[in-house]
Amino acid sequence: MKTLLITLLLLLAPVQVFAAQPLTPDQEQRAQQMIADFLFNDPNSPRFGAKNPKLTLVVFTDYNCPYCKKFDPYLEKIVEKHPDVAVVFKFLPFRSESSLTAARDALTVWRAHPEQFMKLNHTLMAKKGYHDEASIQEAQKRAGVNVTTPDDESLLTIKRSLIVAEKMGIQGTPATLIGEGLLPGWVPFEQFDEMVSDALKNRLPEGGGMPPTNRRGK
Repeated sequence: MKTLLITLLLLLAPVQVFAAQPLTPDQEQRAQQMIADFLFNDPNSPRFGAKNPKLTLVVFTDYNCPYCKKFDPYLEKIVEKHPDVAVVFKFLPFRSESSLTAARDALTVWRAHPEQFMKLNHTLMAKKGYHDEASIQEAQKRAGVNVTTPDDESLLTIKRSLIVAEKMGIQGTPATLIGEGLLPGWVPFEQFDEMVSDALKNRLPEGGGMPPTNRRGK
């Protein structure tokens, strides 16, 4: 755990250099705050929904994951039903090399033209089965975007997502952080909506809690 937190400090605060020694309580607290900032406030992670949300859902996803493809339409539906909710995307390219390629392209579009991200996200998620280079290019064409080379920040953002997911015990996609709880896998919309509604009722001020750890994804 301490090695993981040192890695987090190095990735999330790249200007600073930390010795390979046990973390002090202050460093552990800083690492926890960095995780929370990355989850909820990272400008390089795509998001939509409320500008000043009561609740921010953090969705760990993969463009080659069949259950992510089933779950993705729920996100806009839940924001439409609960306008005080925001959604943040974190990509975990577990499935294949094309998972990484698609995720990096989507993150690059977000950084350059955030208004185009959702359309590209929809076209990438619409593909049945696994992506390949041709299907990713076709998705870009259908979305009206063009990513010749993904930017370097996209890879760093994915590395950070992978480390934070490990810290949280996430081993599969989709996985969704809802308030103080973690939803592993896909559920019907009605169950998802119930969980979001309950989290809104019991919500701490945004950023007032730490993310759950040691939960298992599926």
